[in-house]
Amino acid sequence: MVHDNNKSGAFAQNFVQELQTPPNLLPPDFEKIYNNFAQRILWVDGNVVPGAFQMNTAWYKSVPERDPIFPEHEHPYDEIIGFFGNDPENPYDLGAEIEFAVEGEMHKITKSTLLFIKGGSPHGPMHIKRVDRPVFHFSVVMNTEYAEAKDVYK
Repeated sequence: MVHDNNKSGAFAQNFVQELQTPPNLLPPDFEKIYNNFAQRILWVDGNVVPGAFQMNTAWYKSVPERDPIFPEHEHPYDEIIGFFGNDPENPYDLGAEIEFAVEGEMHKITKSTLLFIKGGSPHGPMHIKRVDRPVFHFSVVMNTEYAEAKDVYK
């Protein structure tokens, strides 16, 4: 049996197809800034699907009005951060320039990138310097929620 649009069946709750951001993820002032340069697509964590680790997806569409957009911070859990260009003919061209620091070491990103950050490693600030076309962004943390979100999104 095929379940249409994943609305029924024993695993229907595991198919996240609508944005279900946890309440109060972003302080109101930062949410306004975020919505001007980014569009969140989907979010999953243990509040959305019991037992799931946290993943966030978004399009970065422009340079934010605030720089850096994310300050230095750290988590007790591992994280993978991704930035992907949207040109299928040249998938490694990010179409943007982002600067991102890990433990104080700043890196310029102009290619599609996966970045692994070990739990406890300070990372950020992040500067979005240029966006020529939307960048697909995601972050995955090996925890059932992004517990420090309010501290990061000041």
